[in-house]
Amino acid sequence: MVDYEVTIFTGNRAYATTMNNVFVKLVGTDGESDRTWAKGPLSVLTGTEYRFTVSCTKSIGKLVLIELDKQRFLVFPEDAWFPAKVEVKSPEGDAYTFPIYRWITDSEVHRFREGTALRDFEDKNPLGMYSREKELKQRAEDYRWKVYAEGMPHCIEAEGPLSLPPEVRFSFTKFTQFAFTAAAGLTELKLEGLADCKEKWTEIEGIDRVFWCKETAMSEYVQEHWKEDAFFGYQYLNGVNPMLIRRCTTLPSNFPVPDGMVFLRGQSSLKEEIEKGNIFLVDYKLLDGVKTNTINGKKQYLMAPLVLLHKTPQNELMPIAIQLKQTPADDNPIFFPTDSEYDWLMAKIFVRSADFNLHQLNVHLLRTHLLAEVFAVSLLRNVPMVHPLYKLLIPHTRYTLQINLLARNLLISKTGIFTEFAASGGEGMIEILKGSLSSMTYSSLCIPDDIAERGLEAVPNFYYRDDGLRLWKYIHRFVQGVLSFYYKTDAEVEGDSELQKWISDIFVHGFLSQDCTGIPQSFTSVAEMVKFVTMVIFTCSAQHAAVNSGQYDYGGWMPNAPTSLQLPPPTKKRTTSEATMLETFPDINTTANGMAALWLLSKQSTDFVPLGYYPEEHFTEETPCKLIKELDGELKVLKTRIEVRDETLKVPYTYLKPEKVENSVAI
Repeated sequence: MVDYEVTIFTGNRAYATTMNNVFVKLVGTDGESDRTWAKGPLSVLTGTEYRFTVSCTKSIGKLVLIELDKQRFLVFPEDAWFPAKVEVKSPEGDAYTFPIYRWITDSEVHRFREGTALRDFEDKNPLGMYSREKELKQRAEDYRWKVYAEGMPHCIEAEGPLSLPPEVRFSFTKFTQFAFTAAAGLTELKLEGLADCKEKWTEIEGIDRVFWCKETAMSEYVQEHWKEDAFFGYQYLNGVNPMLIRRCTTLPSNFPVPDGMVFLRGQSSLKEEIEKGNIFLVDYKLLDGVKTNTINGKKQYLMAPLVLLHKTPQNELMPIAIQLKQTPADDNPIFFPTDSEYDWLMAKIFVRSADFNLHQLNVHLLRTHLLAEVFAVSLLRNVPMVHPLYKLLIPHTRYTLQINLLARNLLISKTGIFTEFAASGGEGMIEILKGSLSSMTYSSLCIPDDIAERGLEAVPNFYYRDDGLRLWKYIHRFVQGVLSFYYKTDAEVEGDSELQKWISDIFVHGFLSQDCTGIPQSFTSVAEMVKFVTMVIFTCSAQHAAVNSGQYDYGGWMPNAPTSLQLPPPTKKRTTSEATMLETFPDINTTANGMAALWLLSKQSTDFVPLGYYPEEHFTEETPCKLIKELDGELKVLKTRIEVRDETLKVPYTYLKPEKVENSVAI
């Protein structure tokens, strides 16, 4: 007889243990063991381990996989069990690790491969190939594509959270904290009589009634400085939407800013400043002609502005001209800082409302949430657990499917908060998402390319760019190290059918087979694969943090980011006042519900997993494990670098601080 020492590790999460009996079978190249009772039930504490022995009449060779099943014990009902991994020591002294990290909820037999990553063309063992095929067949059933709306990326087919496979649902901790935050925010506002009040604001100080209960240090700063031109310009670099501004090399034909009307600090002309590279443009053309919402029985207004900004000798980005509609006309004046106080302020308010709506739908929802879901569903459908790509990307899919399902049900559904309380809610939302996807490019998703294409390499005080480029560099180096370990030649990339099916599904279901996006339809080289996987990880972690984490900071004070406006913009100058501004602002209930939503979207749970942290040990080889440690070290250096810089800033930029960047789109 020969003995195999087996250790089962229970996952470190709530309710991970089981009262059922657990059985194990070892399968090797030269045979298999008997199905062996693990002397359960494994009802010990979570995060612990249980050891036992599996005996065989002779060696069964190199271990290929294990079979696990659990059966009811006495009167206890069938329950859910979350094993983390199984380790086996063979009689020859070899150690094997079998990563699991998934819920087992039934009494069926489940097969798990030994942890060494294998691409499809390397998997020569018949039992391994059968297990691989069976796993992907089941995954194709569990993760089905669904068309949510024509012209939008496809999503997972699921009616509610409980219809999702257990391994992609929220943990108990995540679920309870998310539900509490959502309920508490609205309950507090209802008790204040704000969430259902359809009246207008009568004084700016009254907005404090909504604001005071959820104030943060940054949102308080926004309240104090929201009217200032320098802060208006600053937000295009380091606010929640740093994705629109670009260097202006020539004025658009539909934005006829007269040189003599622009006040430039430094005495240069507008033409000269454009030639020097000091003029920047923000164009909200994606909002042009969008059908707007009706809220509280009143038509809402959403403009498609053009904004011109100037980099001053003091390195401040100052707005110098605003046109609120795309087509020049007598009733569409260009506003300047030299106009009356409320003419200029109202122009900026309409811009900030446009920015809120385009940020939420294009920059936040589409370019992080919906793309992350496409990356995740394609991975889970097409790539088995034993594949190196699965091991690399699975941490970056955590909670994404459930948070997106909740967003579709609670935020953008017919009765969702965004649908009911944003100017672009309803039909306009779908129009904007369609237009945004059709104009999206691969290069705009890769921050080095995006910054270069927008001409922003040398803009001072651009912390999103500085921190984002460093994170991209570290992620790229990590991805290159891991994937180059498994793929030595371009031919190996081209020959990996599972890898090719992953990118093909992303092109078809995420980018709707649009060649103009520049998204690869297949991979032809190691370098091409590494860049795309880097983009996926960056999008799911750093980019989402940059455009999500500060939402309440910048939008909690409603005048800085109105979800909607209920009067049209002025068509003539010197017709506005404080009263005009208050009448234009959204009603009290619109403000309150918008604030509650932003608070929820900015609130992290305590089981937050930061970028670079891989608590689940999917990789077993030395090289990828070493690269994970190296990435962690680089991120710690970046954290210190950001902290030193932020000590000198009046407004610290913390959203890309590695410890605050979540590994996945989970909120």
